Amino acid sequence: MTSGPTELHELDEIDRKIIELLTRNGRATNQQIARKLNLAAATVSARIRRLEESDAMRVVAVSDFKAFGLNALMAVGVEVEGRPAEDVAADLATLPEVFSAHLVTGRYDIELLVALHSMDDLPDFLLAKVSQIAGIRSLDPSIAVDVIRYEFDVAPVASRGS
Repeated sequence: MTSGPTELHELDEIDRKIIELLTRNGRATNQQIARKLNLAAATVSARIRRLEESDAMRVVAVSDFKAFGLNALMAVGVEVEGRPAEDVAADLATLPEVFSAHLVTGRYDIELLVALHSMDDLPDFLLAKVSQIAGIRSLDPSIAVDVIRYEFDVAPVASRGS
């Protein structure tokens, strides 16, 4: 049984500013944030804890693909047959090359976002790993030729009025 947020948390302007500051600098201390927002450090600490406990925010480290030698990015559309798409997606999500797996509507049942060290890894990934997962009817890999925008924010939290 998975535990989810205990209650829906409505973000106010202070929450948004805290998230914005942590987005810019995930190492910022409660004291630094408190000084910038003219708040007590204990208030910042309590708000961060509440945001994390309600699953409204998570502080994580984000790495650059190239720093890990991952030079080939691709999206893979997956059509499923004979097995629930959720089960196939769960199996695909265990592959280390898959950094995101989504159940989607449209032509495909699943969309994967994949990072490989080089295009030389593509045959092994598709033929030796992905093809071994039961329930896959077809695959449609699309290779990223250039990254125009890469945002690591999970959800935009800007005020609706801004």
